[in-house]
Amino acid sequence: MRAFQRIALLGSTGSIGESTLDVIARHPDRLGVFALSAFSRMEKLAEQAAATGAALVVVPDDAAADRFRQAWRGAGARPAIRVGAQALAEAAADPGCDTVVAAIVGAAGLPSSLAAARAGKRILLANKEALVAAGSLFMAAVRDNGAELLPIDSEHNAIFQCLPHGSRASAPTEPAAGVRRLIVTASGGPFRGRDPDTLHAVTPEQACAHPNWSMGRKISVDSATMVNKGLEVIEAHWLFAMPADRIEVVIHPQSVVHSMVEYHDGSVLAQLGQPDMRTPIAYGLGFPDRLQSGVGMLDLVRWGRLDFEAPDLRRFPCLGLCFDALRAGQGACIALNAANEVAVAAFLAGGLAYTRIAPVIAQALQWQAGRPSVTLGGLEDVLGLDAETRAHVLEWIGRAAA
Repeated sequence: MRAFQRIALLGSTGSIGESTLDVIARHPDRLGVFALSAFSRMEKLAEQAAATGAALVVVPDDAAADRFRQAWRGAGARPAIRVGAQALAEAAADPGCDTVVAAIVGAAGLPSSLAAARAGKRILLANKEALVAAGSLFMAAVRDNGAELLPIDSEHNAIFQCLPHGSRASAPTEPAAGVRRLIVTASGGPFRGRDPDTLHAVTPEQACAHPNWSMGRKISVDSATMVNKGLEVIEAHWLFAMPADRIEVVIHPQSVVHSMVEYHDGSVLAQLGQPDMRTPIAYGLGFPDRLQSGVGMLDLVRWGRLDFEAPDLRRFPCLGLCFDALRAGQGACIALNAANEVAVAAFLAGGLAYTRIAPVIAQALQWQAGRPSVTLGGLEDVLGLDAETRAHVLEWIGRAAA
């Protein structure tokens, strides 16, 4: 059994954060909370901090800190409050914690994830951007500083469970021995059966109505467009040192098979389970042990059948763009991610049609490919290209709207 873990949960008020706290509460003898962070929802953060006895909370600005103080109703001492992005990175590297759950959505989670890697922490990674935008940089930091990396996205966690490994998670530099390919499953989201010609008038509410998973609005839209699956392909490339042509995506609407690994001898190992994020989170928190997660037993008889189909790139053009970006290199992946975040935000705000998300990403990739080559050797370079892409995309969307 591992020693008692003190956990910094970054992004505690989102769906991943709440599921993580549920698992932690089931194991007070081996799991405790050191730090929590949130971007908004200060009342929820105050409630979580009081329930867990967190020593530290990190909030984005002074106004949020004031709202947290006003919301505090805890019986014990109020946690220390730190403010800003630098404080977030410092919390991830703080000696008071040994495990960091990186659950902040978007590029905002990249600096703190990298700080955790450089501090040699055990990292439970749910933030896609650490690998999509800075894969080589992040994996080198994990290797160079003796950090331990455990993916808790359901798909990557499933692949990890199906791969051979020892008692410690690593950052491989080549594919696992004997592995032929990785098969990443996708639900297909709410529009799997829709005629692509009918999607132009899709509303944010329709795009966020995922049939299987309860998620935040941004990731729900990413699931509808299948950008999330393309980002997961890029993540899988870095996590498992797997070339793009050995990663396949299949649509599996029941979301029972979370992903598969095919070996050279023809064997295919799959990880199955309820569509509940507490399973991969509990696996990451307990590894190499397995912890009770609160998830019920899987009743295959009730499911009756499990279906698989190839994704239609006419319905899901963003998936093809993600493969294009992976093959083009890190700069293209940064541009892809930044453009998608801007486009999804515009769609959710009512300023962009759903079917314009893919053209915005395609234009950003074309813009990035036409720029002079730049060196992406550090976090500042990555964040610089990310900011340039966002500015370009916002301007392009504005011109198109005009």
